[in-house]
Amino acid sequence: MKKYYLENNKKKNLKIKDLPTHEKPREKLLEKGPDILSLSELIAIILQTGTKKENIIKMSSRLLKEYGQKAISDQKNAKLLSKEFKIPLGKSLQLIACFELGKRLFKESQGVKKTIKSAKDVYEYLQDMRNLNKEQFRGLYLNSRSKLIHDEIISLGTLDCSLVHPREVFQPAIEYSSVAIILAHNHPSGNNSPSLEDIKVTVNLIKAGHILGIEILDHVIITKNGYHSITLKYNNN
Repeated sequence: MKKYYLENNKKKNLKIKDLPTHEKPREKLLEKGPDILSLSELIAIILQTGTKKENIIKMSSRLLKEYGQKAISDQKNAKLLSKEFKIPLGKSLQLIACFELGKRLFKESQGVKKTIKSAKDVYEYLQDMRNLNKEQFRGLYLNSRSKLIHDEIISLGTLDCSLVHPREVFQPAIEYSSVAIILAHNHPSGNNSPSLEDIKVTVNLIKAGHILGIEILDHVIITKNGYHSITLKYNNN
């Protein structure tokens, strides 16, 4: 067991050039095509090189583990991405350009929209948030038939009233003509009980929604072990 741990740990610290040819992301892509590569390997190919403190393999794996696929693909501010993800500005520009190109070339079908009517629906839809190492605050924007018309990451990091401004929450609702919003954030600790700050943020946003005529239907805490509805609008069964 000790030998395996040492070998595995050593492998994680290897640079791409030190890996066996069949394990190098670019060579795997060339030989077997993109379908066989993991997301971290695809990101490693985009970023090409690591830094003095972190090789490209560890960097790409860390980004996915801490922030998740959507947080990486949705970010449009290169300076903010560089600061939040702790990567050089040039690499944040590479990521933004790559994902923006993908969005423009391969737009998601607008014909079928997911229906979300319960906290359980939210939990099943936001599976990507269950195992994140960083907290993420999401907004799910619905039409009058409870169909999801927009999904946005509102903020990264611990939920705080001073950071979550109603403007950031309701601006997408106005932009996409949404009549209702379901909020969600994850607890990396695995504890799905709401904190006082979680409740305070929820109450403040519900009050703001009343003024704007846009209802906050629910605020769901997501963990790897389950979920909890803060507003108790939905049954958690």
